[in-house]
Parts: sequence; structure tokens; C-alpha cells
Amino acid sequence: MIDDFLAGDLTEVEAAVRAAAAAEITPRFRQLAAHEIVEKNGPHDLVTTADRLAEEHLTASLSRLLPGSVVVGEEAVHADPEVYGALGGDAPVWIVDPVDGTRQFVRGEAGFCTLVALAHHGETLASWTYAAALDEMAVAVRGRGATLNGVPLKAGSPAPGDALRVAMSHPDYTTDAQKRALLGLRTEGIDARPCGSAGLEYLAVARGTLEAVAFNWEFAWDHAAGLLLVTESGGAQATLSGAPFRIAGGNDLPFTAARDRATADTVLAALRAGA
Repeated sequence: MIDDFLAGDLTEVEAAVRAAAAAEITPRFRQLAAHEIVEKNGPHDLVTTADRLAEEHLTASLSRLLPGSVVVGEEAVHADPEVYGALGGDAPVWIVDPVDGTRQFVRGEAGFCTLVALAHHGETLASWTYAAALDEMAVAVRGRGATLNGVPLKAGSPAPGDALRVAMSHPDYTTDAQKRALLGLRTEGIDARPCGSAGLEYLAVARGTLEAVAFNWEFAWDHAAGLLLVTESGGAQATLSGAPFRIAGGNDLPFTAARDRATADTVLAALRAGA
């Protein structure tokens, strides 16, 4: 079933992502009323009407495209944490973040996107990263490469001698051990800054405008799409132990995704030195 779907016309998925954004996200961009913004777990964790309705839209459309599949969405898991367990099940799973970068969306900034990934038995098989306000659609399919608006993506390697630009989790939102590891990036040869939308940071790595990301949280909706995008553009990824990131969880954090293996190794070495 899943192989036949992947061998077919995946533009229907892209159309579904665009339709959900056009119906529920774009009309609310810079038009949100105060009652449409809610704090989930504090002032840095926001959800809007656009998040909820776009996820409902995608859940319906993606389930129709692949009968027998299930959806693990950020808002559905917030309502019922047991939904997350589907990542370890036998059914194909759509992993959905309806608005990645909700804080940017709320502030009226263009740095947000919609993330969709298709996974099966713990392996991410395809992904879609759609930045509606920027009119950018990045698509990756395992073993078939990655594109941005139809043009192949190649992460390439950093310029020799230049500082490595790294977007990282904000140290204020980590455990003490993870904070120490992330602070290891404050070293010569690395230019580290707090991240924005995770999906757009991954896209920056895949297109070669950022060397790496280093994150300390592992929610699949933030990472599944971007990790495939980076690896299919020629990049590399690994957790602190050196093992690949597992979308179902249980990773040794922090982890990195980078333009090439040498850059990933450099970032991991700095994280280990901090730890």
C-alpha cells in the first residue's frame, strides 16, 4: 500500500497542504483576534485558531489520500498524548505541524510554515515544508532527493575557514545538562544563535544558507519533515551519541542536522565538549 502510494503522483499531497494553508492559515495571517490566541504551556507555547483548523483540514484530506493511514498532529497530541503512540504502530503515519513558528505567525512575521511528513515503521519516507507567506514549497522523498519550488536542493559544504552558522534551541528552555551541551556551541569557529521556526531552519540548511541546527527537543512534528529534507539534499544528522535521530523518541539529546558529515561531526564535538 505505502509503496504504491509513494510510486504515484505525490502532487496531491502538496495540493492538500496548500489548500489547508489557503483555507485556514493565510486568511488569519496578520488578522488574528485576541481570542484566537491561547497559551498552551506558558507564554512561549502558543496555539491559534489557525493551528487547530488547519490541522483538522489536513487530518481529513491526508487520511482520504492514503486509506488506512493515521495522523499524528501537534494539536491532537496536546489534546490526547496517547495519539503519539501511533508512531510506533503498523499503519502509515502522517506527521503534521499545522503552523510551525506560531510565535512568528502571531507577531505577523513571515517566518512560519506548515510541516507534513509521511512515515512508516519509524522511517520518514516523504515530507513537505510549505512557507505560505514566502510562497516556498520544499518536498523530499527518501532516495529521490529534495526540491524547493521544483528546483533540486543541494546543501553543499561550508566555505573553508568561515565560522559555522548554527541555529540552536534557546538554552533557557532546556534541562541543565542540555543547556551545558548547547553552550558548547559558544566556541571559536561556530556562530550560534537561537532558532526560529524549526522547519525553516532545516530548509536553510538544505539550501545552504545555514550550516547546521542543534536541537534539544524531539517532537516528531518539528523534526521529521526537516531531517528528511536535509539528508535528501546531501546533509547529515546524528544525536549526541552518534546514532541517527528516531522519530518515535528516546534520543540522546541534543542532536544536529548539518550541510555535510564533517559539519555534523564538528557540531557534535562542540556539544559533547559542553556536556
